[in-house]
Amino acid sequence: MEHQDHLQSLNDAQTVQQKLRHLHDAVKQQHPAITRIAVALYDDKTDALKTFIYSADQHTPLEHYQTTLAQTPQLATLAQQGKTRVINDLRELSDSDKPHTQALLEAGYLASYTVPMVFNGHFFGFVFFNAAEVGVFEETLLVELDSVSHLVTLLVFHERANVRTLLATLKSALDLSHGRDPETGSHLERMSRYARLIARKLARQWDFDDQYIEHIYLFAPLHDLGKITVPDRVLLKPGKLTDEEFEEMKLHAINGRQLLDKLIDNYGLSGIGHIDMLKNIANHHHEALDGSGYPDGLKGNDIPVEARIVAVADVFDALTSERPYKKAWSNQQAIDKLRELAGIKLDPDCVNALLDNMEEVEQIQRTFAENPVG
Repeated sequence: MEHQDHLQSLNDAQTVQQKLRHLHDAVKQQHPAITRIAVALYDDKTDALKTFIYSADQHTPLEHYQTTLAQTPQLATLAQQGKTRVINDLRELSDSDKPHTQALLEAGYLASYTVPMVFNGHFFGFVFFNAAEVGVFEETLLVELDSVSHLVTLLVFHERANVRTLLATLKSALDLSHGRDPETGSHLERMSRYARLIARKLARQWDFDDQYIEHIYLFAPLHDLGKITVPDRVLLKPGKLTDEEFEEMKLHAINGRQLLDKLIDNYGLSGIGHIDMLKNIANHHHEALDGSGYPDGLKGNDIPVEARIVAVADVFDALTSERPYKKAWSNQQAIDKLRELAGIKLDPDCVNALLDNMEEVEQIQRTFAENPVG
């Protein structure tokens, strides 16, 4: 007996976005009323709930959208209790003041099924199923969608876990080889969120989707993985580097790219989505718009955009953080310096995207402030 595996296409998909589309296609073969499946991710350190990936018969009404779990009490209850929610007529919520609810209604979605994503007891987001008809979500269908939601949960968690494995490997190696990591955990938390902020603010201008924005955030902390190859006498030097020492430090960009290739091969992580973005960040985050950067002396738009974004995030946090060789600058001093560098060393759009949203920047600083021991 022959049987067609409707999920065989998952083996050929390169990203979780593509895998979600294949899953949605399989669902629609039996249940064409399910016109949208979407995933939102939760950041437990900031309480942010943010759109990530989706598959829909039309353009999603929710893109580059972010709120907090505290501002969505019903979803907060689902997350806390691990329960699902069925709304078989969204029109009952037509008087809701929630932008996401109004956006779904305006797009013609009339019913929804919400499933928390939980892995090993850890809540990290939601899977949303939407239909353009009322009364669709009955028990028989819900049982099938539960299986789909758990598969989506595993796919998303697996990719994020792979990235965290790379980051944990880097941190452990730095601790072992240098005695201490010169970059604090708070620095990585801040600069990765600055990078995500920049990407989100430029999303419409540069046509970024939510998956791209999320991977900027995930990959930003790996920008300096090549520093594992830099000698202690250079990496941990409290004073200004000599010209010779600076040449040694500059090698960390190329070494980072090479080390990344080895880590991906050794850990079997070639399936991580947007892997070229990660390599570009590691290799090119010290390039400068005027061509004076390293390792390749790229100019202007020849510098990958993800590297330009991470460069601004990294420079701003380096300026406003204390280092062995300097005191922390004030935000205003750092703002003035970034405006001075914009268009010469740093991408001016990226600089403006960060500095025009200082309220969010300051919230990140408050959330991830350094403790007395760094």
